[in-house]
Amino acid sequence: MEATCPRCNETLRDADRYCSACGLPHLTYIAAEMPAPALELGTLADGLAEADEAVGSVSGIAWRPAMNAAMMLAVPAGILCSTISIIGQSLWMVWMVGAAAWAVALYRKRTRRGPVSAGAGARIGFVTGLFASALTLALNGVALWAQRFLFHAGGQMDSDWSSLVGKVIEADQQGFSQSGMPAAQAAQFLETTRTVMLSAEGHAGIQLSILILGSAFLTLFAVIGGAVSSRFVAPSRRP
Repeated sequence: MEATCPRCNETLRDADRYCSACGLPHLTYIAAEMPAPALELGTLADGLAEADEAVGSVSGIAWRPAMNAAMMLAVPAGILCSTISIIGQSLWMVWMVGAAAWAVALYRKRTRRGPVSAGAGARIGFVTGLFASALTLALNGVALWAQRFLFHAGGQMDSDWSSLVGKVIEADQQGFSQSGMPAAQAAQFLETTRTVMLSAEGHAGIQLSILILGSAFLTLFAVIGGAVSSRFVAPSRRP
C-alpha cells in the first residue's frame, strides 16, 4: 500500500522525508540491526588456545615438540647402541630407557603441560626407539660393510661364522640324540642346516634377521622407558 501525505494526500516515496507538494515532514522507521553479543577476552583466548591445541595434537600429544625431543635423544642413543660405540654396546638397555625417559621429560618441559599419561609416554618412547633403532641398524650395516670391503676382513668374518655354525650344528646334534630322533633323519637335517647357514644368502639373511630383531628390542625398551618415566618425572609448573 502506497503512503500518502496526511495533509494534501500526495503520494510519498519511501525515500522522501518531506512531502514534495506541501513540505510536511514525513517520519520513517528504520529497523536497527541487533548488535552482536560481546565476547569476553578471556573466553576468546581460551577458545583459540583449545583450537590450536586440537590442531597441533593427536591423542593428547603435541607431536611437533614430541618429535623434536624424540629425534634429539634418538641420535646419541642410536650411536651408543651400535657396534661402533666405544662406551659399551652391552648397555643398550640403559641407553634406550634413558633416552625415552629424557625425551618425555624434555617434551613436558617444552610444552609446560600437566602430567603425561603412561600411554602418551609410551608413544613418545616408541617414536624415540623407532628413530634410534633405525639409526643403529644403519650404523651396524655400514660397519659390517666397511669391515668386509674397506678393511678386507672378509676372510676372518667367514672363519668366525663357520666356527659359530659348527658349534650350532654340534649343539643340535646333541639335542637330536637326546630326543631319540633317528640318526639318518638327524644327519640329513643337520647337513641341510649347515649348507644353508654357510651359503652367502643364508649368512646374509641370518645376519639381517639378527639386526632387525635387535632393533625391535631397542624399540620395546624405549616404549617401556617412556611409559615408566611418565610416572616419575615431576610435572612442570605453569608460569
